[in-house]
Amino acid sequence: MLAKRIIPCLDIKDNRVVKGIKFLNLKDAGDPVEVAKAYDAQGADELVFLDITASLEKRKTLIALVEEIACNIFMPFTVGGGIRDLDDIRNLLNAGADKISLNTAAVNCPELIKQAADKFGSQCIVVAIDAKKNANSWEVFINGGRTPTEIDALHWAKQVQKLGAGEILLTSMDFDGTKNGFDIKLTDKIASSVNIPVIASGGAGKVEDFYRVFTQTQAQAALAASIFHYQELTVKQVKEYLNNKGVGVRP
Repeated sequence: MLAKRIIPCLDIKDNRVVKGIKFLNLKDAGDPVEVAKAYDAQGADELVFLDITASLEKRKTLIALVEEIACNIFMPFTVGGGIRDLDDIRNLLNAGADKISLNTAAVNCPELIKQAADKFGSQCIVVAIDAKKNANSWEVFINGGRTPTEIDALHWAKQVQKLGAGEILLTSMDFDGTKNGFDIKLTDKIASSVNIPVIASGGAGKVEDFYRVFTQTQAQAALAASIFHYQELTVKQVKEYLNNKGVGVRP
């Protein structure tokens, strides 16, 4: 069985790391380069960088910042935000990204997923799905969680897999930043319906939350921000806990 991955996330706004609750009330959480270096030292399996206002502001991702972070870390690096076409993807990969996260652009132009997977390989194309509970299903949101799409998250997850995405970054908007634990129902629904890895995101507050998402769903990785940014937990502490509980993680 593949080792489960622990992934810190840098939500970037105005060249700073920020974090909010349910995508609102963003607060400063530090310098991106210094925060990234700290996670590298802690043994994080990967790092995700999301320029959360790029799509809404109709601008490109902060290439210079991506380059600087990439030069200072030695773990796989996923970058998303403001990506519109294959040239944007190529530029970010050339800047040091190992994977590219598509969200708004993928919804607006699903064919971009296939084009990107064909051009650069499925292994480096991640589709981020921001989902919010809507009656008995979950709705996909874009533009950093600001715009509803009326697209069913489960249907969309299956579609992006068919189009060639190599991984799904699934964020529960209802649980994001609450520290009440991951959205087990949503994560289980999506992860059990696709054959590509799913990264669970939104709601981590304590080590037990990571154990639950790995033992109660088929998620291959868990992403967190607040608890790591504000030093409530370290990546090492989470891994040690999971290892002691019999969950396979990388050293």
